[in-house]
Amino acid sequence: MEKSANYAFIDSQNLHLAIQGQGWNLDYKKFRVYLKEKHNVETAYIFIGYVPENATLYTSLQSFGFVVVFRPTLKNSEGVIKGNCDAELVLQAMIDFEKYKQAIIVSGDGDFHCLVKYLREQGKLKCVLVPDMRRYSILLNKAAEKHLAFMNNLRTKLEYKRLPHKKKRTS
Repeated sequence: MEKSANYAFIDSQNLHLAIQGQGWNLDYKKFRVYLKEKHNVETAYIFIGYVPENATLYTSLQSFGFVVVFRPTLKNSEGVIKGNCDAELVLQAMIDFEKYKQAIIVSGDGDFHCLVKYLREQGKLKCVLVPDMRRYSILLNKAAEKHLAFMNNLRTKLEYKRLPHKKKRTS
């Protein structure tokens, strides 16, 4: 059977912080459509630390077509919640290796350089979609070679914009 669809593996923490660091918020619904239309992504995994208070976010992501993969979280001594999902992303990419034509890795984290290099060597890397070209690991340059793409110029297409509330008329 010929594989024609691609899979995306998204490091949610890296994506969120990098986009936020550029001064905008990502519209995840538009992002899912972009992945489908631009990169032929059939399955889009998003790896995220589980925080019970964010249940509405997780439900929204699933309704947009993402497969949400949770990682348990812990609070460090400063009270900061940590939920690194790198191992889960790499494992899922390898579990599904035979199911997809090519992979799109969404992250600027150098911890993925070995996965990116392996996928490229196997002809399975479509691209590494880096959220911020000004802040990403140089390790990805060599691992991805010509397969790097950046999200900096996607703001107008993928920015979340709140609809203005209509003022109620008072008499």
